Amino acid sequence: MTDGLTVITLTLLVNYLTRKIPAFQAIILGTVITSASWLILAFKPTVWGAVLSLFVLALGEIIQSPRYYEYISRLAPPGQQGTYMGFAFLPIGIGSLIGGWFGGTLAHHFVEVTHRPERMWWTVTAVGVATAGLLWIYDRSMRPVTTASIN
Repeated sequence: MTDGLTVITLTLLVNYLTRKIPAFQAIILGTVITSASWLILAFKPTVWGAVLSLFVLALGEIIQSPRYYEYISRLAPPGQQGTYMGFAFLPIGIGSLIGGWFGGTLAHHFVEVTHRPERMWWTVTAVGVATAGLLWIYDRSMRPVTTASIN
């Protein structure tokens, strides 16, 4: 309930506060925040640690998600926004295919083999931070060349 309640109550405020951040930078920021949220469980593996972790995760989601769809819609040529928006769900689909296996593998290793479940969250965070890093590299390498940057 923490994630949904946070999203419902804070979306307008967080979107207002982050409105001046460019869309792709907001996507990266939201990814970093959601990734870092799992470290709360690594340091505080309690019920309240889980609640706080989900609260921070929701804040990252609020920052990232609307701006992701804004970015995708701006990439689309006129008249093809619907097709591009459909493809915006591709990473979610890939994550659904990989996530169960990956989470199960992590849980098996860190819970059953090493008996250190709190360490699992470091790996989850590392995947998110690596994703944010790759997004940052993409943003830097795929920027359009303008006449001002040629001179």
